[in-house]
Amino acid sequence: MTVTSEKAIGRAPEELTLDERLHLTGKYIALELYTPATAPFKRIEAIGDSVAGCIRMLRSRGLDPENFEYSRLAPPY
Repeated sequence: MTVTSEKAIGRAPEELTLDERLHLTGKYIALELYTPATAPFKRIEAIGDSVAGCIRMLRSRGLDPENFEYSRLAPPY
């Protein structure tokens, strides 16, 4: 099975398969911030080798990087 970052966009980190999680370990992900005005689903909106890479991906999709939190994916076990 070929694992690509694009397949993970729009999915919750918990929904990733073991192969996907292993492939993406160490990558940064962007999740929309929770605010009282919004109740976003915790879906991956960008994936990159760095936070800057995530920001570039968000901007290319027309999204405001200030509305996201960034974290590094840890190994699944």
